Amino acid sequence: MVLLDGAGLTCAQVHEVGYAGTRVTISSPDRAQAAWAAARDLTRPLYGRSTGVGANRDIALFAPGLDLLRSHACGAGPLIEPARARAMLAVRLNQLLAGGSGIDPAVIPVLADAVNGGFTPPIRMYGAIGTGDLPALAITALCLLGELPWRREADSPTPDEEPPVAGSGEDLPGPRYPLASSDALPFISSGAATLADAAIACHRLGLLLEAAIDVAARSFTAVSASAEPLAADVHEARPHPGQAAVAARLRGLIAQEQAPRIQDPYGFRAFPQVHGAAVDLLSRATAVVEIDLNAATENPLISGSVAWHNGNFHGAPVALALDALRAALAQTAQLSTARLATLMDPAYTGRQSFLGDRPGASGALILEYVAQDALAELRHLATPVTTGTAVISRGAEDHASFATQAARHALRCLEPLEIVLACERAAATRALHASPLDRPLTEDLEESRRALHTPGGATPAP
Repeated sequence: MVLLDGAGLTCAQVHEVGYAGTRVTISSPDRAQAAWAAARDLTRPLYGRSTGVGANRDIALFAPGLDLLRSHACGAGPLIEPARARAMLAVRLNQLLAGGSGIDPAVIPVLADAVNGGFTPPIRMYGAIGTGDLPALAITALCLLGELPWRREADSPTPDEEPPVAGSGEDLPGPRYPLASSDALPFISSGAATLADAAIACHRLGLLLEAAIDVAARSFTAVSASAEPLAADVHEARPHPGQAAVAARLRGLIAQEQAPRIQDPYGFRAFPQVHGAAVDLLSRATAVVEIDLNAATENPLISGSVAWHNGNFHGAPVALALDALRAALAQTAQLSTARLATLMDPAYTGRQSFLGDRPGASGALILEYVAQDALAELRHLATPVTTGTAVISRGAEDHASFATQAARHALRCLEPLEIVLACERAAATRALHASPLDRPLTEDLEESRRALHTPGGATPAP
């Protein structure tokens, strides 16, 4: 059970709710209740409540809310997987519990019922630019109103059935809540879908970066690499936290006897510096994302008896942190391919070239092709999104963070990073055991990919 209280939600818990289907429980909605009561007493014009939105912010409207939901419930591309949609619901629930939205707090337990009942909104991939996930949350709101059908994996249509369409929602089971017009903007003023993706990516990348140290230890052992670059004195002289932690962990995994070479290639000698930088940037990205998981990103923000029009919805901190992290992933993957190349060299392993079982055999050469293909994908995904911008709504919204794209690209990094590490592990295992290549190499690669997700599965054999 994950407690949502508006203050303590972590990336790991978001992943747990999304992918493990862990149920949520909610704290008392006192802060949400206070903001709702204050919002009802306000008489000044409020953006999106008594006015239009975007360039229409100066146009007074009576009860614009439900039209706002219907106009924004739009997206394109494939439906996102239910786990990501479920994670988004948990994030938005937690943000609402943080207070500040002015929404009717009675919707909060209904959203919790949706999470715990396995219901997710039919959200499509495209429709946000890092200034709020308006389509995703507007679609969710229309599911609550019964105007769009919820998705539920157990209720997926068979191949002979047509999937439910807009307008049929009232005929399907699912949580319902009659959102008022004044609830519309408060419900959708959030980047909850982007934050859910970012949290999932940070959690899973953390597991891979941890496994990468085990893989490197296997390679260190296979080529009898020197432990000298891992010495505590070295890293105390340049005290980056991630660098020191990586070196210490690796010291505990490999033998410490004198190495046959004075200096090894950078793939070994500079591993703590390069991989440690990725660990530091992951720590930074996780901290940034977790701040926003528990933040009131509402516009306007109801605080005390005042409504503050503001830009808390803007995803610049998340986008910048994830841009830096993806660049670091490409660096650490490049170092993995460098170690892979060393493992193919008889001068380092004492085996046949390419770890073949006889002179002239291709052995594990193809792993270099596979790893370089995956590395090329990581380099592409490392291109920063924060160098671009967008001007929309007749110039009223003249900047965009593209945090949505930064989070989506971080998720896409998972597969190629895993493949690069699996290629290194498969080669290092072959170098350690010198076993004949008596089965398709793809089986070794898939076994290595599975081992990356098993605690201790990437460490060297005793």
